[in-house]
Amino acid sequence: MSSGTILLIGCIVILAAVAVVVVLMLSRGGNGLKFDIGGQAPRAAGGNDTSAETTFKSRFLGLGVFSGSVIGVLLARLWSMQVVSGEDYTRQAESNRTRTVTTAAPRGRILDRNGVELVTNRPSLTVCAMSDIADDAIELNVLSALLGIPAVAAKRRATDSTQSAQSARMVAVDATRSAVAFIQEHVDVFPDVSVETRTQRSYPQGEVAAQVLGYTGTVTQDQIDASVDSNGGITYESGDTTGQAGVEYQYEELLQGVRGEQTVYVDVHGNVLDYSTSVPAESGSDIMLTIDLDIQKAAEEALVAQIKKRQDAGVKECTSGAAIVLDATNGDVLAMASAPLFRPEVFAGGISQDDWDELSADDAGNPLMNKAVSGQYVAASTIKPLTTFAALDYGIATPDTTYDCTGWWTGFGSAYGKYCWNTKGHGYLNLRNGIVNSCDVVFYEVAKGFYNAGDKSDGMQDTFRKWGLGSTTGVDLPSESSGRVPDAEWKWNYFSNWSDADRQWNGGDYTNIAIGQGDIAVTPLQMACVYMGIANRGTIWRPHVLKSVLGRGDNGTSREYEPAVSLSPEESSSNYDLVISGLDGVIYEESESQSAHFTNMKERVAGKTGSGEHGEYPTSWFCCYAPEDNPKYVVAVAVEKGGYGGSCALYVARDILGAIYNEPDTQTSEVQDTSR
Repeated sequence: MSSGTILLIGCIVILAAVAVVVVLMLSRGGNGLKFDIGGQAPRAAGGNDTSAETTFKSRFLGLGVFSGSVIGVLLARLWSMQVVSGEDYTRQAESNRTRTVTTAAPRGRILDRNGVELVTNRPSLTVCAMSDIADDAIELNVLSALLGIPAVAAKRRATDSTQSAQSARMVAVDATRSAVAFIQEHVDVFPDVSVETRTQRSYPQGEVAAQVLGYTGTVTQDQIDASVDSNGGITYESGDTTGQAGVEYQYEELLQGVRGEQTVYVDVHGNVLDYSTSVPAESGSDIMLTIDLDIQKAAEEALVAQIKKRQDAGVKECTSGAAIVLDATNGDVLAMASAPLFRPEVFAGGISQDDWDELSADDAGNPLMNKAVSGQYVAASTIKPLTTFAALDYGIATPDTTYDCTGWWTGFGSAYGKYCWNTKGHGYLNLRNGIVNSCDVVFYEVAKGFYNAGDKSDGMQDTFRKWGLGSTTGVDLPSESSGRVPDAEWKWNYFSNWSDADRQWNGGDYTNIAIGQGDIAVTPLQMACVYMGIANRGTIWRPHVLKSVLGRGDNGTSREYEPAVSLSPEESSSNYDLVISGLDGVIYEESESQSAHFTNMKERVAGKTGSGEHGEYPTSWFCCYAPEDNPKYVVAVAVEKGGYGGSCALYVARDILGAIYNEPDTQTSEVQDTSR
């Protein structure tokens, strides 16, 4: 407590004491102090003393009591303010003359598995303004005209209340050098405007891995509101850059830096008088992905090339597809391509309306969707190995069971007859050769077996689910689809507007899903995981794109991703032998024109084609792994409206393997459309 305060309290105490003394003296009777001012003598007992002396004494006594009470209240209040709440008032006074100004922090970089930059930061000339500019119409209008933005937008950004009063609010990023020069040369015209060098996201590899990396954008009001209740998470201010998709979104808390703070002293009008303590901004953590830049480029180039080839052949609707490469030993995503591509750079600093319209056009092919994890397609013949497992597991067939394919199947009666893709027929085939030749009739027979299996009738769907279909893989990317494994309950609920008879699960539903057609839906990543499990004889690693997190400030690796097994579907060794032998036969026995593209490789490949009949043009599928005897790489490709699997998706996979093993495909002959 200050000496001035102590002196004031002392004076008040003395005054209070004097007042009390005076009151006590006036209230005494008898020989006490008396004012002889004349008047009437007191009345007899029971009467009223109305003399002037008595009246004056009563009034003076009341005044003294009132004054003492007031002084007492003031004294108590002063005691409360100075002693009880003194520290609180001191803090409030201090806060009234200080403000905290925040500074943005650079986001962390994103690197490929070899340390090559996929996403980094570049300097950006950022025009900022104090809120006072809203009161100067001339300054505001001249600035907005100079920057080429509406005055109302400039005003809104400059007066954004989510930032502190002394913070310079971002008005425009990537300002032209001419605009910056004009502002700096005319300080008198722009007293409330400053130019800062901040950072914006930069993508040195252009379109490469765009859907995996995602993009950033200015924080939305909803995100700001949500951050307030984040329980210790990131708290955003207006103008902050945040991840909006892909890895940028998935690992936002790692990539987002720690905002810097500067304490300033201000006057009563909020003008900065001096600067005090400061905490520098701390950049976000760098993260290293499992992506191999060279394999990623090869996957994208191969995918785009086959889509263009399909378009040149007259199928203009073929615009989209996905290709995935997994490390079979740990689940690392070595490449994840999605077409069509886009440039994430267009989102840096805010996307223009023209760019947004181009990306969201109906015929654009939805480039912002990562089709490897979000695209859902019929599995086609790539599912036949799982149908084979189901048949063996539930006793529907044995390895020695044979079926006669004439090209036309009437297992449910002639009224419900179905063609094999080879309308001429395959002859007698067992399960293994059914996979090799992708014979539909073999799997129609398996479907018929489940239709008549009583309590085992759901065995095929149960097997699909055991291998991960109908569920997300758990990959560390947003917006993953779970796909669909249809069954009787699903059909009854989904087609609620149909008649009861049509909503019933029937034999045709079985035959459809047995060959990967109908209402089944899978993602390319799910099928890549299925073939990883086959390659590993029952071990499916959880796919992931994060390899490690690098500590802030080049402090080295702070966290390394630990691979984890997500599924371990149990199958007998003999069942695996049969299926793997069938997948080997697809590559080297089904078609000479097909095998020619793989016999020119040193490593042996096992895989399966597929043609998803959905709409006018099939979805082209190819899933494979290599080396067959010691699996390392799993490749899955799906091209929407790409045609038969052997005539489109196969080429994509082969080019990817060629890049991995440095063994480009030298075979120029076209694979015949018989490879389904």
